[in-house]
Amino acid sequence: MKSRIIPVILTAAATSVATLFVAGKFDSNKPYFSVHDAPTASNIRYASNDNMSTARLGSADFTPAAESAVKAVVHIKTQIKARAVPADDIWGQLFGQQYMLPPQMGSGSGVVISPDGYIVTNNHVVANADQVTVTFNDRYTTSAKVISADPATDIAVIKVNEKNLSYMDFGNSDNVRLGQWVLAVGYPLSLDATVTAGIVSAKGRSIGINRTQSPGAIESFIQTDAAVNPGNSGGALVNTDGQLIGINSAIASPTGSYAGYSYAIPSNIVRKVVNDMVQYGSVQRGYLGIRYLDRKNASPEQLSALGLDRTDGVYVEDVVTGSGAADAGLKKGDFITAINSKPVTTAPELQEQVARYHPGDNISVAYLRNGSVHTTTIELKKDVANPVILGANLRPLTNDEKKKLGVESGVLVTNVGNGILAQAGIKNNFIIISVNDYAVKTSQDLEKLLSSQQKVQIAGIYPGYRGMYYYGIDANGNAEAPE
Repeated sequence: MKSRIIPVILTAAATSVATLFVAGKFDSNKPYFSVHDAPTASNIRYASNDNMSTARLGSADFTPAAESAVKAVVHIKTQIKARAVPADDIWGQLFGQQYMLPPQMGSGSGVVISPDGYIVTNNHVVANADQVTVTFNDRYTTSAKVISADPATDIAVIKVNEKNLSYMDFGNSDNVRLGQWVLAVGYPLSLDATVTAGIVSAKGRSIGINRTQSPGAIESFIQTDAAVNPGNSGGALVNTDGQLIGINSAIASPTGSYAGYSYAIPSNIVRKVVNDMVQYGSVQRGYLGIRYLDRKNASPEQLSALGLDRTDGVYVEDVVTGSGAADAGLKKGDFITAINSKPVTTAPELQEQVARYHPGDNISVAYLRNGSVHTTTIELKKDVANPVILGANLRPLTNDEKKKLGVESGVLVTNVGNGILAQAGIKNNFIIISVNDYAVKTSQDLEKLLSSQQKVQIAGIYPGYRGMYYYGIDANGNAEAPE
C-alpha cells in the first residue's frame, strides 16, 4: 500500500485517495488538507538546562529533555466563522454565485520561544482563523493574536499577553546527524501534551506539500520516525539536550495517522523566519535569481537530453536578467556546489541555505563550469514582483473574460496567500486594471511597473461588485491600506 504525505493538523474533513496530508488541525467533520501532486511513493500530511548534559547522542534517558520540553509546548485551538465564499472561478463571480462555508474548528500545537509570549507554529494551523486560543501544560487558557504567517515555509508566529513563560531555546539544525535520537512533543488527537521518541532518518527532504500554500515553497525537512499524529502540527522536534531543532509539520501515511515517518522544518529556517516576522512583520527573503532543475523530479529523458550525468551540485537551468546571480556572472549550465562553504547537492539543500539570508546580504557561491571550480559573491535581491513576495498567482484575462467584464485589459489575481497583496487587502479574483494609471495587460507589465516606481497605486475591480478598488504598495514592498 502506498503511503501519503499528510499535514499533521486536526481539522474537520474526510481524506481523499492518494493525497498529501498535514500534521496539525483536527476537526472530525472536515477532510484532511490534501495535496494531489505528492511523490508517488508516499503521501505527506502537515503534521537550556544544565541537567541535560547526560542526555547525549547515545543516551537512552530522555526524561530531562522531555520534562523541560512539555512546559514550552502549547495546545492551539482555532475557530473560523461561517462565511459566504464566492465561487473560485471567474464565471461564478460574473453571475454572483456563492456558497456557504460552515463554522470550522481546528487543533494543533505550538512552541513558546520567548518569556514574553511569542509562539511559533505552522501556518496551516492558524490560517484564516478568526479566533485563536492557547492552552498551556498547566491547562491555563488564553487568547492569542497571529503576528505573521509564511506559507512558503509553513511557519507562523502568534503571541499571548503573558510574561515569565517557560520557553524553548533554539538548537542548531546544521548539527543534526542521521541516527541521532529526537523527541516529538505536541498535542495529537486533542490529547494532553504527548512525547514520542525516534531517530533522524534523513535530512533535506522535499515532499511537495508546501506548494499547495505558496508558489515559492521552501522545503528541506528533517525526516524522523518519531510518532506524529494529527494535532502535532506546530509542535517541537527536540534533541536530547532539550533544544528545539525543528517544527513538526507533516507525516507520511496511508490513513491520516502515523504510519512510519514524520517531517519537521529545520530550526535554522524557523529562527530566521520568526526573527523577520517579529522584527519586520513579514519575511524578508533574498533571491539568487536563478531557475534550477530539481533532478529528483526530472525524468531520465530530461536528464539525458541535458547531459546531466553529474550527481554533485544543483543544475542552473536559467538566470534571471538583472538578478544578483546574473550580476555575479552565473550562467545556464553551471552546477552550484556550495553556499558560504556549506555543500549543496540537492535543490532542498540550496533552498535551505539561501532562505537564511536577507535582501542585500552577500553570499559566497561555489559552482562548477566545464569541469572547473569557481567561486563568486552574489548580492541577494528582493523582487517585489516575484510571486512569492506578492503572495499570489497572476494571469492575463482571456478575450472572453475581457468582453464579459467590459474591460480592455487586466490581470486576474488568484491563490492569494501571505504576501504584500494580502497585506494590502487584495482578495482572490481581484482584477488589476492599472498601476499608477498605466494599463496592465500581463504579469510582466505588473512586474516592470512595481520594480520601476517608488510608490504604486493598484486599481482594479472585483467581478460582480460595483466600483473601482485601489491599493497602495511602496518600493520596499510594504503594503498600504486601500483608498
